[in-house]
Amino acid sequence: MKEMFTSDLHMSRQNKERLELINDIIEEYRAQGYVLTLRQLYYQLVSRDVIPNAQAEYKKLGVLLTKGRMAGVVDWDAIEDRVRVPKLPYYAEDISDALGDIARQYRLDRQAEQDVCIEVWCEKDALSQVLYRVTEEYHVRLMVNRGYSSTTAMHDAYERLSEAEAEGKEVVILYVGDHDPSGLDMLRDIRDRLEEFGVFAEVVPVALTQEQIEEHNPPPNPAKITDPRAGDYIAVHGNTSWEVDALPPQVLHKLIEEAILERIDEDLYTGQLDREEEDKKALEVYAGIDKKNLLNLHETLKSLKENAEDADADVGIIAAQAEAALTFFNVSFEDLLE
Repeated sequence: MKEMFTSDLHMSRQNKERLELINDIIEEYRAQGYVLTLRQLYYQLVSRDVIPNAQAEYKKLGVLLTKGRMAGVVDWDAIEDRVRVPKLPYYAEDISDALGDIARQYRLDRQAEQDVCIEVWCEKDALSQVLYRVTEEYHVRLMVNRGYSSTTAMHDAYERLSEAEAEGKEVVILYVGDHDPSGLDMLRDIRDRLEEFGVFAEVVPVALTQEQIEEHNPPPNPAKITDPRAGDYIAVHGNTSWEVDALPPQVLHKLIEEAILERIDEDLYTGQLDREEEDKKALEVYAGIDKKNLLNLHETLKSLKENAEDADADVGIIAAQAEAALTFFNVSFEDLLE
């Protein structure tokens, strides 16, 4: 939603035109179901040769975007901050509302009975929502490390992955990170540290790879000379590095989805989806029962019991009340009674 908080929008014609282009890019990705981060928007402008790839330009874009949003030119929901997220405990309006939530959220383990345990590990939190669209669909765990993983996170991974290995499953980690000295070294780090705990996982670099750089031509960055791993990196790849954020979201989505589908039994997966739908239908029946109808039924059954206990009761009244109760159950539980 666009909402204006200031009418004081003093900027050059070039910046006004740039805001129009920003809105076009935002709508292009919104149509595909994506909400961009500031950095993803920045790389879109760099890749379209609108701005140079420089830290100063990134900061200027942040200022411009703030002015555009405050002036009601850019939609407030168009840019996502995936780090500063407020949290509120779940609540429901009433029991019926809670049952409806259960029916909508219900799902089975879609990876059940697969002979492989897949996890997606990502170097950057900024990409978490793009990746979660895929991992949520296939019920694959997403692990965001924010750089090198901590010892605690590695031990937690050992506990769940060793359990999968004990069940005879192959463990595969699909890794997403920058093509720079630290980003590539994290592949080794993940593999070595898991092996210290006795977990032998296949760590697969899904993005960003040299082949993808050649295919998609993301904007280059200078390799970080201060990185202690820079020497080995520069010896192989030269002085240039690339950020995985620069890949368009739909490209990253496709890469992860293809990597998952290559490794799972799709028949088992779709079988779980079918069972989910059947279970949801049953849950929706319960969720659709109105509290008022239940109270009416309670009163009908109560009256029916009282009349049945009265030897002088009119048999016709008892039959009518029984028929009303039966009709309610037939309507409310039709799917379950079939």
